[in-house]
Amino acid sequence: MKIVEPWIEVEKINGIKIMKKIERACRTCYRSEGNITEDSYKKLLTNCINRGHESVLEHEKVTVRMYCDIGVYKDLTRHRFASFSIESTRYCSYDKDKYGNEIKCIRPAYIEDEKVFDEWKKAMEEMEKHYIEMKKLGATNDMCRLVLPHSTAAEVTMTANIREWKHIFELRTSNRAHPAIRQLLIPLLKYFQQEMPEIFDGIEYDKDFKKEWYAEFKISDEI
Repeated sequence: MKIVEPWIEVEKINGIKIMKKIERACRTCYRSEGNITEDSYKKLLTNCINRGHESVLEHEKVTVRMYCDIGVYKDLTRHRFASFSIESTRYCSYDKDKYGNEIKCIRPAYIEDEKVFDEWKKAMEEMEKHYIEMKKLGATNDMCRLVLPHSTAAEVTMTANIREWKHIFELRTSNRAHPAIRQLLIPLLKYFQQEMPEIFDGIEYDKDFKKEWYAEFKISDEI
């Protein structure tokens, strides 16, 4: 059993370009395309959000990849207006060379008590032992995945429109969300706030969440 760290990777975006495209779509409603200026999107989008006219945000989307535990993607897939491609525990056979002949588990950084952490680690090691033994006895992946815990690491590709990202951040970066999902989404929200402040600056996230717990954050041209 190998303990690994979570990460999140987002496609490189041009926030201003995204917001200007949303503005152009929005102005169809009022036939006010002639009022577009270099920075007219700022006031328009702010007014739209203040009035609850957020359907216009659905015209643009952003894709991310993440390495997280099963518990995280179970929470994320509750959000209906998004697309997911997720590492399959039915088709990935973790006893094979391709996967290092071991099960990888995401380190729960928020478990700071050493004794509690040691109990978690022993449970994960015990789980892996039984998974490997079941495979040796001829069990299928369908059978073996039944012993995989929420801590099991998996890769996920997720795409959502801007409105849905706003909704996800509002729910999943607050202090009521599970720490494992805050690890990933707070750094992502901060990037969205940097790129599209008119849309995302109003979202209150858990500022007391320890920065050393943040997942590794990457920006990529290749997603």
